Amino acid sequence: MSPADSRSTLAMLPVISGLSLAFTITAVDPLVLSLNMPQITRALQVPPEAVGFLGGAATLVVAAAVLAVGSLGDAFGLKRTLMLGLVGDIAVNLMSALSPGYIFLLVMRLLDGLALAAVLGVSLALLKLSVPAEKRPAAIGLFMAIEMLLCGVTPAAGGWVVDNWGWRWLFLLAPLLALIALGLTARYVVEPPVLDRPRVDFLGVSLVGVTLLTLVHGIAEAETGITQLQAWLPLVVSAVAGVLFVLRERRTPQPVLDLSLFRSGPFTVAALASLTLNFIVAGFSFALGQFGAVIMSLPQSTIGLLYLPGTLAIAGAVILAGRLIGKYTPRPVLITGLLLMAAGVLLMAATAKPTMALWIVVLATWLTNLGSLVTSAAVAETILSHAPPGKSGAVASVQPAFGMSGYALGPAVFLLLFNLFFQQQWLNDADERGISATEADQAVDATRSAMARSPGSAGYDPNLLRQSGLDLDLDFTDGLRLTMLIVSLLPLALAVAAYLIIPRRARAAPQQPSGTAGS
Repeated sequence: MSPADSRSTLAMLPVISGLSLAFTITAVDPLVLSLNMPQITRALQVPPEAVGFLGGAATLVVAAAVLAVGSLGDAFGLKRTLMLGLVGDIAVNLMSALSPGYIFLLVMRLLDGLALAAVLGVSLALLKLSVPAEKRPAAIGLFMAIEMLLCGVTPAAGGWVVDNWGWRWLFLLAPLLALIALGLTARYVVEPPVLDRPRVDFLGVSLVGVTLLTLVHGIAEAETGITQLQAWLPLVVSAVAGVLFVLRERRTPQPVLDLSLFRSGPFTVAALASLTLNFIVAGFSFALGQFGAVIMSLPQSTIGLLYLPGTLAIAGAVILAGRLIGKYTPRPVLITGLLLMAAGVLLMAATAKPTMALWIVVLATWLTNLGSLVTSAAVAETILSHAPPGKSGAVASVQPAFGMSGYALGPAVFLLLFNLFFQQQWLNDADERGISATEADQAVDATRSAMARSPGSAGYDPNLLRQSGLDLDLDFTDGLRLTMLIVSLLPLALAVAAYLIIPRRARAAPQQPSGTAGS
């Protein structure tokens, strides 16, 4: 990048910073809640069966609503939609801090999901329209670097706030970031012209919500057996709703998701990469919290600090990734990011053990985060390059829609796989020790139920892991290693697909209306 280009990028720093702060809130908000869920559930006496839904309520709403938000932003103004979302996030979090009980907090989390959907659905679209096309890859790199810095610092800050001031103060972190983003957006971001006012396909949005919600619920219930009514019925409903959604989108003149976009191989690979990277990040964080707290006996504040080392290096790498995308194409950057994620997951699969060194956990976390941010930069450029004039919000919202779907599915699928492999390990352990399957099942049933009902919470009781003569610490770790090994196949497969499908030369971007490139 020439000095002139560097000065031009720095001149856009207030715009990029404001939009990146807004985008980051959608990751920080649910992350700090998940990491500190045990303190909140104890204080509000949340029933075990409600913990998982409380932690994932906002994410599910975002995944279901973000496609509609993109279309609404195109119709009523992207900047206006973003600012309304930021104001909503501030108000809902302040109300959450005053929660008298878990029902009130659950309602606030559902409302927060709507606010976060508004923020997430239009942030990248505004970036596309605020930055000239030739400078967009570098801007995306800087955009993602700011997100990485905040996501690295915020978990540690959240743990410190809870330890010193209490869990209610945790809900002031997102409003603080939202206020800064609101000021920068209001001052520096220009509202792009609205070309038309399309109708929003609310039926399509509803079908997406039903598909995702029943899928997550069915996967969670499948831990007790896929033949159980409570497991297969939600999965059938999800499949039917998914088919109806596709039929609906193919026939409606103004779909919430333009299926013709998926005729492009690069776009399809990018959308699937968005789902995969969020799936792995959410599942890896969930597994890390369980493994760190139960097997390694790490306090929550220390687990939060695992995200901090290497944050500056990752931010620098993401900025470099943006420049490489601009100089070459998203293809090599996307493949590199996917391989880095696979390396982080495979490192845990190869080295996880009850006495493993903490630096290995830090390295695995670092590689996974680095890969996810590098991948996300390439995904953003690929998807945004397919957005025609007047449809930036609708097309840009595909990335967060797939991403949040992956984020919602990650813990549920990780938990399903882990419980399956963990059961195989302790059954083999019991057989070797001459313990009957019934006796072994009684020894671990309480712990398995605790994790199934409370994904994202404290999870297994260390005392239960060490009872009945079974080496459950090792069984637990072996189950985790097998889960990581299976999951690593996803980014590896996508890296191969990206190599084969995405062309080496850049795709010509749709032309923007005159005057919007520098707005």
